[in-house]
Amino acid sequence: MTDSINTESMNNNSKHQERMASRKKVMDAKIAASTEERGVLILLKGTGKGKSSSAFGTMARSLGHGKRCAVIQFSKGRMETGEYKFFRDHELIDWHVMGHGFTWETQDKSQDIAAAQKAWAKAQELLNDDKYDMLVFDEMSYMFKYGYLDVAPVVAALSARPKMQNVIITGRTMATPLQDIADTISVVQDERHAFRLGVKAQLGVEF
Repeated sequence: MTDSINTESMNNNSKHQERMASRKKVMDAKIAASTEERGVLILLKGTGKGKSSSAFGTMARSLGHGKRCAVIQFSKGRMETGEYKFFRDHELIDWHVMGHGFTWETQDKSQDIAAAQKAWAKAQELLNDDKYDMLVFDEMSYMFKYGYLDVAPVVAALSARPKMQNVIITGRTMATPLQDIADTISVVQDERHAFRLGVKAQLGVEF
C-alpha cells in the first residue's frame, strides 16, 4: 500500500515538473521576445474600488528604485487623504492637488472647468520634463467625460513625452483615444461595496 502511494506521488510530481518546465519554456520565450525599452501608459478604469490605490502602489514600487515621480489629482480637492499625508514629504515626489472636489460637491461647472484646465497646464509641464520617471494623473478621465478637457491635446502630449517616462491615468471610464494609445489597461470591477451596505466611509480605507 505504501509503495503504491509513493509511486503515485512520484508520478504526480513528475507530471507537475513536466508542466512547469513547459510553462517556463513558454514564459522564457515571451521574456526573450520583449526587447523594447520605453515608458508605458497605464489606464486603470472600472467601477470598482482600488484604481487610485493601485496607481499609488505602483508609484511606491517606482520610488523604491529611486525613481522621481509626480502626482496630479484632478478631482480630489482635499489634502487630508492618507496617501497625500504619507507621500507628501517624500523627496522624490511632487504632489499637486488641483481639483476642488467631485462635481456633485462643487456644483460650480465654471470653477471645475477652470480647475481642470489649470491641472492640465501643470500636467503638460510634467510631460515635457524628462526628470520625471513616473506621473500619476489621478481621476483625470472624468475631465473628458464631463467635457472639461479636450482629449486630443492630451493624446498628443502623451505621445510626445520623454521616451522612458511612465504615466498612469485613473478613472471609472476612459476616452477611446486614450485607450487606443495605452500600453496596459486594467479594469477594477465592482461586485460589492460596504458603502451600499450602509457602512460609513472610514479613514485609511476610503481616504
